[in-house]
Amino acid sequence: MKVVVDTSVWSLALRRGTVADPHVGLFRELIADGRVALLGAVRQEILSGLRHPEQFERLKTHLRAFPDLELGTDDYELAAEWFNLCRGRGVQGANTDFLICAAATRRGYAILTADKDFMSFKRFLPIALLTP
Repeated sequence: MKVVVDTSVWSLALRRGTVADPHVGLFRELIADGRVALLGAVRQEILSGLRHPEQFERLKTHLRAFPDLELGTDDYELAAEWFNLCRGRGVQGANTDFLICAAATRRGYAILTADKDFMSFKRFLPIALLTP
């Protein structure tokens, strides 16, 4: 099964000193098995905020090994529906997070994240979270 990897895990993996984090270890296994799915919005988040153009170019080149998961209208509509559902129950989240939830669920993929917000989403959404 493919796994949509959230920005929080990518960030952990790209930082120095977080090699021992269990999310990073599982992420590396998923890469080795060819099971990582990347959303374009996550790619944008990963690449945003880099201070040095050389760093941006190097990371952009490395990320090209992971093609973007193709998204369609149904993904965006479900993400908006779930955003509204959760907000109506007092659970806030980012648009990208709900897009991850919708895209993964529609394809039968799991989600790997270090973001605790996804545990709140899981109370109301039929998402599958992969935990290390």
